[in-house]
Amino acid sequence: MTVGLQDYDESMKADVKRSDLKPGEVLCQYCTGRCCRYFALPIERPETWDDYDHIRWYMMHGQVSVFVEDTTWYVMVHADCQHLQEDHMCGAYETRPGICRSYTTDDCEYDNDAPYDQLFETAEQMWEYAHAVLPPRPRRQPGDPVSLPVLSG
Repeated sequence: MTVGLQDYDESMKADVKRSDLKPGEVLCQYCTGRCCRYFALPIERPETWDDYDHIRWYMMHGQVSVFVEDTTWYVMVHADCQHLQEDHMCGAYETRPGICRSYTTDDCEYDNDAPYDQLFETAEQMWEYAHAVLPPRPRRQPGDPVSLPVLSG
């Protein structure tokens, strides 16, 4: 059975600790390319029902989750880099983008399975969280005026 890059198995990672590396060894040699399987962008911290609804919309577009790290919110798109090879190494190493060049393994998530404070993996989880932290949404009461669009004729 061929394992696709999207469906990598954590058991393929060698059980090597950072402290076990010998001089000249690179941590990436023992990793499954975790840092090359997603990208995350900071987003505004949601504060209103509309904010949370927008984040739910992001999450309804496939492999998208949201995490919070040190009070900063991020939208995370789960997508393998097109240059990630079967051996989990970079196929464009010499011409890789600057963001990849500046990335180091000093604080990477190689041996850190929970690098975030909160993780939301589904739109339903996000909505449930919104219900827990926001004041109740105002409900329309019988007899409240209803605004209808004005049709021009």
